[in-house]
Amino acid sequence: MACSSSSSPGETGSDSGTTSGSDASAGDDVGASGDDSGTGFDANGPHAKIRIMTGNLSSGDHQNYDSGEGERIFEGLHADIIMIQEFNVGTTDVDVQNFVTTVCGTGCSYYQEPGVSIPNGIITKFPILSSGFWDDPNTTDREFVWAQIDVPGPRDLWAVSVHLLTSSSGNRTLQANSLVGYIGANVPADAYLAIGGDFNTDSRSEGAISALSAVVVTDPPYPADQAMNENTNAPRNKPYDWVVGSPDLAAGMVPVQIGSNSFPAGLVVDTRVYTPIEDIAPAMSTDSAALNMQHMGVVRDFLIAE
Repeated sequence: MACSSSSSPGETGSDSGTTSGSDASAGDDVGASGDDSGTGFDANGPHAKIRIMTGNLSSGDHQNYDSGEGERIFEGLHADIIMIQEFNVGTTDVDVQNFVTTVCGTGCSYYQEPGVSIPNGIITKFPILSSGFWDDPNTTDREFVWAQIDVPGPRDLWAVSVHLLTSSSGNRTLQANSLVGYIGANVPADAYLAIGGDFNTDSRSEGAISALSAVVVTDPPYPADQAMNENTNAPRNKPYDWVVGSPDLAAGMVPVQIGSNSFPAGLVVDTRVYTPIEDIAPAMSTDSAALNMQHMGVVRDFLIAE
């Protein structure tokens, strides 16, 4: 179902900088049935399972993906929708397309924010119907990137990739309030909504999280690694990175199953502690320890009505 977005101050036109694969394929788990106990999702009707991931997984000295560690982590998780930060890859559009094909598959669609130093982006196995960015008035080196995605079923999913400031919790609250305003003005009430990204939050109770709770579910339980650590920065002591959904999307959350491992509220991907690492090949156990790898990926699975 195609829905056009209404314009508001600071919004770009649709599809600026978009490369869209016309035959975007469904993810490995689409159409599969998951354990939906306790989610409130009506499992009696037809449903699809989609995997949503976020990652600020650039490494090395130049805030890019060229050294390969982040690319391997994304590839090993087989996400259907990736909200990516610091989306710098190579020097040409061909380099970006090759990266997208590696982490997502042939025929995937993507949007990469143009003209900024550390762009946000969205990569998806499903067709992108429209895309663009909303101006973040608090920073000039990245904006709020959005994409309207044609997921299975009668309702579209709007994905928003964000990278909030490190400077202060007050600035992050200002950014979150701006984002909530854009969502209210542009995202249809009958669409699913997912926000993912590097929030740079010091705690789960920051003002930015309270502000975002107006449009997405920010309550526990939260994703964790196999040691039950929910924090996502490199020292694993702060919850920097989030995947959160609108109430109707969050109601369909199901455990993330990888090999014989099950993560009830989603997975924090730290290759230093994940075992067996072969489950998420080609990721290597050393990837999350790469030079300047400051974040862990976050993965959540959801059932949506078909």
